[in-house]
Amino acid sequence: MTDFGSVGAEYAAHSHSARGRLRHDLVARRLLAELPARPARILDVGCGNGEMTFRLAAAGHDVTGADPSARMLAEAARRLGADHSELADRVRLVEAGVEALPFDGERFDAVCCHGVLMYLDDPAEPVARLAGLVEPGGLLSILAKNRRSIGVREALRGDYATARRLIESGTDTSPGRLGLATRGDTAEALDRLAAGHGLTPLPWQGVRIFHDHLDDAWAPDPATYEAALELEWTASWRSPHRDIAHLVHTLARRPERGTRGPALPDPAG
Repeated sequence: MTDFGSVGAEYAAHSHSARGRLRHDLVARRLLAELPARPARILDVGCGNGEMTFRLAAAGHDVTGADPSARMLAEAARRLGADHSELADRVRLVEAGVEALPFDGERFDAVCCHGVLMYLDDPAEPVARLAGLVEPGGLLSILAKNRRSIGVREALRGDYATARRLIESGTDTSPGRLGLATRGDTAEALDRLAAGHGLTPLPWQGVRIFHDHLDDAWAPDPATYEAALELEWTASWRSPHRDIAHLVHTLARRPERGTRGPALPDPAG
């Protein structure tokens, strides 16, 4: 798996850009709508510099952030001490990747794996490991590159030759924003994997539909950003708009013990 320590500074800058915040705001909004009001035990696999870990801890949850990069974890620890010291009792940082998670015997109310599967050759084994850590009644949250959107970003940026080549080839892999090759999955395939391990898929969302082609220099004023966020949220539930989002956010819940899993309300209303 790629060591993201080498691109850590660039990733941090992206996370704090308006374009990066769109991703984090949309994913956090959905997660918090699905999580219980009581403090939940959450595992954030591929936590990077701790962005989602800290957001979930700030909402009152107990979060374990795991990442294979010592440099990324060091940055998360620095941020925890310097910027989020009030969360120290609710955050645990562990050096581990999805291939070797040291949590035998532990189960979590939610397991998150965001922006990781796209760097792996096949999602089947990682999803199996992640699903096995979900407590009855708990949630599995996966954010992955959308295979159906490959070529869209390039086309909207005016790189027509590359877009045409990607679309005609039917490839599932293309260069990511950090310059690394990334592989796409479909929401339906991820839902099938989760269901194969006893979880009930919930409605999936597309993340960053209309703003993915912008670069990190995009700097809208607060009112414009909020309007963009609400537009993305509204469209994220709806096809065909969500089908061309750069990312897909799939969620699945493990039924409570002794139940087959009741139908859950759609948070989009």
